[in-house]
Amino acid sequence: MKPIVAIPMGDAAGVGPEIVVKALAEPLVQEKARCIIVGDKNVLQQALDFCNLKLSINVVKDPVDGKYEPGILNLIDLENISMDQLKIGEVQGMTGQAAYAYIVKATQLCLEKKADVLATTPINKESLKAAKVPYIGHTEIIGALTKTENPLTMFQVLNLRVFFFSRHVSLKDACDLVTQDNLAVFIDQCVDALKILGIKNPHIAIAGLNPHSGEHGLFGREEVDAVMPAVEAARAKGIAIDGPIGADSVFHFALKGAYDAVLSLYHDQGHIATKMVDFERTISLTIGMPILRTSVDHGTALDIAGKGIASPVSMIEAIRLAVEYAPNFRQKK
Repeated sequence: MKPIVAIPMGDAAGVGPEIVVKALAEPLVQEKARCIIVGDKNVLQQALDFCNLKLSINVVKDPVDGKYEPGILNLIDLENISMDQLKIGEVQGMTGQAAYAYIVKATQLCLEKKADVLATTPINKESLKAAKVPYIGHTEIIGALTKTENPLTMFQVLNLRVFFFSRHVSLKDACDLVTQDNLAVFIDQCVDALKILGIKNPHIAIAGLNPHSGEHGLFGREEVDAVMPAVEAARAKGIAIDGPIGADSVFHFALKGAYDAVLSLYHDQGHIATKMVDFERTISLTIGMPILRTSVDHGTALDIAGKGIASPVSMIEAIRLAVEYAPNFRQKK
């Protein structure tokens, strides 16, 4: 049976609904997955109108009741958007609260084994804040819902995989986090995550933090005091790891097949590397939780919402990767 992919609709004021309906209209998606949307029927119908798509919305209570056929969108309708109050392209507490509710329900479907994997759409941090949702993004929300303290974020574009040692912290704080003990835990987590994804004996590399990996202390001591000792300790345990390797070259080597993954030491280091390869096809995966989550890696694009011009490429890729990794993930869990 094709995997069931749960898709929270995202922020109703953004492009989430549009990219969902466009992606699910694609024959490739219909061929590979059974998709269940969690959202609002009226918003989805509006998105179909924006995009000039003639699909039928089938409202169900449970994914098992879906009609997974061409031309049909299967939806669990939470009915939580007031259309006369919805302002497309604007930050609103109503849409932030609704987006949070979609994530909660879709995550529950996965935890209850009613869906196999989660593929998420954009949410807006300002809308979440306006709704007083106490989380800054998907990773934090799903981490709390699954009681996972330190979920891992991995980006994939083509065959380049990148893990992130730190995410939404200042650059100064990210540097302060680079210690031997912290890196030792991170390396083990990344290796375990790759094995869950089906890579039996992963060969990984860790990027340098400073220019030219610090040139043996000339441009900073983090590599000497933290990164190299962590790498040596990992090798002593039998982990195939190289580094630190200068960030200006290591991602290129990995893209060409030298490594199964690169460990990025701060947010922008890995984001720039992956998105320069192919912005639309860079997909975010959250690993280390009881469920597997893939996601588009772009925002709500409020400036173009409601125009029917948003590209569904990233959403299609997120669903494709969810389907690709779901069997390996289930076997490991």
